[in-house]
Amino acid sequence: MTIYALSTGPGISGIAIIRVSGNETKKVIELLTNTEIPEPRVATLRKISKINTSELIDEGIVLWFPGPDSYTGEDMVEFHIHGSKAVIDALHSSISKIDNCRLAEPGEFTKLAFQNGKINLLKAESIADLISAETEIQRQQAIKIMNGKSANKFNELREKLLKILSHVEAKIDFPDDDLPEDILKNIKSISGEVILNIKKILNDQKVGERIREGFKIAIIGPTNAGKSSLINHLSNRDVAIVSEIAGTTRDVIETHLNIDGYPVIVSDTAGIRESKNEIEKKGIKLALKKAEDADLKLIIIDAKSLDIKGILKELMDENAILVINKSDLLNEDLSLEIKNFEHVLISVKNNFNIENLIFKIKNKIKNKFITSEDILITRERHRQHLEQSLIYLKNFEEKNETEDFDKAAEDLRLSTRHLGMIVGKVDVEEILGSIFNDFCIGK
Repeated sequence: MTIYALSTGPGISGIAIIRVSGNETKKVIELLTNTEIPEPRVATLRKISKINTSELIDEGIVLWFPGPDSYTGEDMVEFHIHGSKAVIDALHSSISKIDNCRLAEPGEFTKLAFQNGKINLLKAESIADLISAETEIQRQQAIKIMNGKSANKFNELREKLLKILSHVEAKIDFPDDDLPEDILKNIKSISGEVILNIKKILNDQKVGERIREGFKIAIIGPTNAGKSSLINHLSNRDVAIVSEIAGTTRDVIETHLNIDGYPVIVSDTAGIRESKNEIEKKGIKLALKKAEDADLKLIIIDAKSLDIKGILKELMDENAILVINKSDLLNEDLSLEIKNFEHVLISVKNNFNIENLIFKIKNKIKNKFITSEDILITRERHRQHLEQSLIYLKNFEEKNETEDFDKAAEDLRLSTRHLGMIVGKVDVEEILGSIFNDFCIGK
């Protein structure tokens, strides 16, 4: 089946690019241009017409990439046309009338590139991350992964395990033959080295995932403390409804910010209080879940009610800042208990001391993004496979010590398999859907 799709962004633009990939690509070019196939990888100006008619759709550039030397590994063409909706729709409509041609699914071009061995799974994921990057640090991380450093590391660890697996299998196949002493030492040495490497990679404070997904800030507090006003102020727009009526916010409201180049997701949550309203109770439950998952909690309270107790007090930890809003109405000194918390006095209404709060937030963010090691894990999928690989590798060491070689070999195979699944060295069909569905159509 031949696939096609708009590969540039939707909407009016100077230029739009429509990609086609598959066995019918040559036929598509011939029917749309009524001329011979252009030179490979040479931008060629052609008139593009509706099939079976002489009605001109547009005049544009045709780029022909014969397989396997193309992005997808198949015959592929790009039509560079004017970016109006009418031109794009007309070209799409014409291609759809050609036998065995259909609109591409999200990420299908990149999926074909992976399946045809043009890229590994990590590079495919990094392409999606680069497309969706909103900040400089996200772009830099995606480029590093695309350059293959992560894939090289995981492949290196996998090759080491395959090497010792061959020795263990030799022992199983020839039980009466003693393996040389240096090989037995080698098995133990290499497995120990791989375990240390995996532990080191896993001990990354989840910086890679945080860069990719964004630093999560949850604004938590009682009703009418100014949570919605604060998120609106930080966002410079009306993200949440502000009202004097308590309990206005029921669901979690999120906004994406770029703070000093770091991707940040700020969540406004329902006010924490005793409630008999079922909808509000669900909102409060969601608020507490957001607080639990957040990298930083802004616990905001009203200066007229400085009492912090119960759930709010429990949430105050090293990853929390106590924000005392409406500080212009403060009519008493702060208690010693409150002074012991990391805190800041602000007034959203009067724009007082907001800069100090933002400064504290920036410091918290920067500390969370500091790492002394190269970032190799950018998705939870990578972490899960590494953790599983580590478990099986430890099981292997235990069984190898007791010379239960059959079971030890199976643990080693499973450990190797999980490393392979990170880069796509083994059958990973079950995870391809979830990975490529994150792509836009046309990539």
